[in-house]
Amino acid sequence: MPGSTFGTLFKITTWGESHGKGVGVVVDGCPPGIPLDEATIQAMMDRRKPGSSSASTSRKEPDKAIIMSGVFEGVTTGTPIMIMMHNKDAKSDAYKPYADLFRPGHGDITYEAKYGIRDWRGGGRSSARETAGRVAAGAVAKAFLDRKNISVSAYTTALGGIKAEKRDLNVINENPFYCPDTDAAEEMQQRVLAVKNEGDSLGGIVEILAAGVPAGLGDPVFDKLDAELAKSLMSIGAVKGVEIGAGFEAASKKGSENNDPITPEGFATNNSGGILAGISNGDNLLMRVAVKPIPSIAIEQNTTDRQGNPRTISTKGRHDISAIPRINVVCEAMVCLVLADHLLRQKAILSVNNDQ
Repeated sequence: MPGSTFGTLFKITTWGESHGKGVGVVVDGCPPGIPLDEATIQAMMDRRKPGSSSASTSRKEPDKAIIMSGVFEGVTTGTPIMIMMHNKDAKSDAYKPYADLFRPGHGDITYEAKYGIRDWRGGGRSSARETAGRVAAGAVAKAFLDRKNISVSAYTTALGGIKAEKRDLNVINENPFYCPDTDAAEEMQQRVLAVKNEGDSLGGIVEILAAGVPAGLGDPVFDKLDAELAKSLMSIGAVKGVEIGAGFEAASKKGSENNDPITPEGFATNNSGGILAGISNGDNLLMRVAVKPIPSIAIEQNTTDRQGNPRTISTKGRHDISAIPRINVVCEAMVCLVLADHLLRQKAILSVNNDQ
């Protein structure tokens, strides 16, 4: 399937389906000598696995990461790294009633239009289960970024219309929604439980902060760093919008308000989100993604079957109420992958220049 590979020098290919034997990823281009083991990968995988919060599906997947290649005696060898996770709790029979129906909000109808065939068991390749491979690859990229003192954090700033008013990143691991505002997190919990009882779902906003990113990453035309970040984040199934820095608020500002003044100590503000002319400026990278509500809901909806006949559907079973908070670590992983790739690309440019 074209489109399953991402990156230029630090490159990944994810594989597997929601109800197949397993899912995983091949990471190619990771430099040798990076400390890496299964426990390092598992730490990120545990933040994504099902059943981690009241908003998550009851499907119980251990998502135990198994390194199949590319690591020897605790360090990367420079060869392709293959990581896999077995599917342990797939219940395909639950999807048989919908095998001939197109679920509203899902990719069923477009997938069939493209390929003429689709795996109806949980969405197959278009399932959010595919992101397990991304997170495993993101853990590899993060291990590389750690050596460069670059950190990436993703946290929830809105869920179901409830907004975080504070940005205390010290508390994001103290609540199930990775929210930087503990008061808002409590309101989010109540909102999720109420909507769950209604058989409905919720969307929200995830903010991603990358600190320690050096100036000079990215290119000024098609491979702008912000363009690559936007593509990486938009490639996540539930994401419907991306903002960099001030984002859409910049449209209502004057130039005098939106420009970031430059001082001897650095930039006075960060409306640019750490990127100017497609190239990182040495400030923190700041991004936000809009996450749509999960389309699988128990409320009855209108649809059609594969023959075009009008039908109704109520999707019962084990589904997330919101992609948040499980999607947070997926966003984090994609940003790590982009930064790892551009660090290697910049190193190649500097190596050439140093030879002249």
